[in-house]
Amino acid sequence: MNNEAAFFLCFFCFVYFFGAEQTAGNVTTSENPFTPKASLIRYWNKHINGDSPKPYFFLSKASPMTAVDSTRFASLASRHALHTRLSDFCSAAKLFCFPELSAHSHGDDVSFAVYSRKNFTSYGSDRLSGADSFKNYSGGDNIAVDSFRRYSRDSAGHDDGFSNYAGEVNAADQSFNTYATGSTGGSGDFVNYHTNANEPNGRFTSYSDKANGRSQSFTTYSENANAGAQTFTSYSKNGNGAPNGFSGYGSGSNVVKSGFTGYGETANGANDTFTSYGGNGNIPVSDFKKYGEGGNGAVYGFKSYRDQSNIGADSFSSYAKNSNNEKVNFVNYGKSFNLGSDNFTGYGQGNIGGNVSFKTYGQGPSFKEYTKNGVVFARYSNNVSSTGKTVNKWVEPGKFFRESMLKEGTVMQMPDIRDKMPKRTFLPRTIVSNLPFSSSETGEIRRIFGAGENSSMAGIISSAVSECERAPSHGETKRCVGSAEDMIDFATSVLGRSVMVRTTENVAGSKKKIVVGKVKGINGGDVTRAVSCHQSMYPYLLYYCHSVPRVRVYETDLLDPESVEKINHGIAICHIDTSAWSPSHGAFLTLGSGPGRIEVCHWIFENDMTWTSSTVE
Repeated sequence: MNNEAAFFLCFFCFVYFFGAEQTAGNVTTSENPFTPKASLIRYWNKHINGDSPKPYFFLSKASPMTAVDSTRFASLASRHALHTRLSDFCSAAKLFCFPELSAHSHGDDVSFAVYSRKNFTSYGSDRLSGADSFKNYSGGDNIAVDSFRRYSRDSAGHDDGFSNYAGEVNAADQSFNTYATGSTGGSGDFVNYHTNANEPNGRFTSYSDKANGRSQSFTTYSENANAGAQTFTSYSKNGNGAPNGFSGYGSGSNVVKSGFTGYGETANGANDTFTSYGGNGNIPVSDFKKYGEGGNGAVYGFKSYRDQSNIGADSFSSYAKNSNNEKVNFVNYGKSFNLGSDNFTGYGQGNIGGNVSFKTYGQGPSFKEYTKNGVVFARYSNNVSSTGKTVNKWVEPGKFFRESMLKEGTVMQMPDIRDKMPKRTFLPRTIVSNLPFSSSETGEIRRIFGAGENSSMAGIISSAVSECERAPSHGETKRCVGSAEDMIDFATSVLGRSVMVRTTENVAGSKKKIVVGKVKGINGGDVTRAVSCHQSMYPYLLYYCHSVPRVRVYETDLLDPESVEKINHGIAICHIDTSAWSPSHGAFLTLGSGPGRIEVCHWIFENDMTWTSSTVE
């Protein structure tokens, strides 16, 4: 008998003879004392003063694994072998993992009303005419993972229509590799692509390369999306007469990055239109490398590019360089609320017979090595808002408010406080302590969770690790925690053992008007210190916890404005010292003013929480 088998035998014997009689705090006699939840209750009892209630919402985040699974996976983690049982681990621990894609065979014209998680490889290749229709594709899924490889390759007159593609999802990962390569005629139409998605990741690699007369249309692409990245590599390369239309691209999105590399390179007669590109967005970032380089007779139009956005950064490297008779037209470029960053390197350089025009160009540009002939700036406009009255649309109404509004009888707008992240649970400390978590180990983290180097999951992992490794801001103490025990340790290290943890009771009133009911200031309403914990997107439940000095914390009843009945019990935190905040912070765009001049309050959203001392010190 090997050591592991002997361990499990002893473990089962112990549970069989003694498990039914063990109690620990709130663990009943019928509950196995070796489950992660039972272990967490014992940890709470040991490290937090007995008069602090154990909140259900916090205990509910304990791992649902059985005692046997917890021990088994802890053993695998200690031996760096979790990846060998990833599917079982994700299922038992209720983690956020990407599924394996099932293949879908090539057939006749199809109409998919509701479809998800398929691998379309060589689908539609060599097709003659006809059309494939994808409606509500992956819509509303927690994880939308689809792969279109060699789709419609060498087809003729074949149309593809994607309506409501991967909208309202968490972590959309879409891969279009060699899509429509070598096709003739036909069209690809993407309507409502990644709308309202969280962490969208769309990869268009060699899309429509060597295509002849095939049109591609993207309408409301990544509208209102949150974070994520879209990459277009070698898109329409060596194409002939292929028009591409991007309407409403990235409108209203939050920190979405787009990369166009080799787009339309050496194409003939390309015609691309970007309408309302990045409009009303928050810090949109676009990177155009070798876009239209070496092309012939192309026309590119940017209308209302990054109009009414907050900050943002665009880089155009070798754009339309060494091209012939190419025309690029920017209308209402960069009319942002706050100063953005634009960098044009090698822009239009070597362009023969073409022209580049900027009409109503906003914000300070940086042009390096751009052609001195054929570039026209019709009017330069600096559109920085100095009053704060014109509020960028990405700042949701009610997200930030002043402390004076926390008075009984006040009618106010509630933001969307619903938790939109995938449902996950903490891992037991015995497991999470054996998992890598640093930027130098992201390769190993990807291996454990089966994340490809360029996948959405790889981006999610890198983003979370980077944020956790970020240097703390002035006066901040921070720590990322992947176990409930680690969160207790951090909170008590800052506040002592007499602590309470609170969150808003439910999501009633979200995105609606509410009436403020009875208000109670925590610790007598005095300025205090708190530890706030916010979820991060990651395979297991990960919280970014930080100490917040000089705050006031309130709990208040929230009432329905018509019936005046209580519908919720909200927790709000008011930051008294905002002097270290960025001048472009959304709170100042909403409320006016600037760093250090006003206090800023916000609600604690669903599944976020704040810890405070349970006694005044």
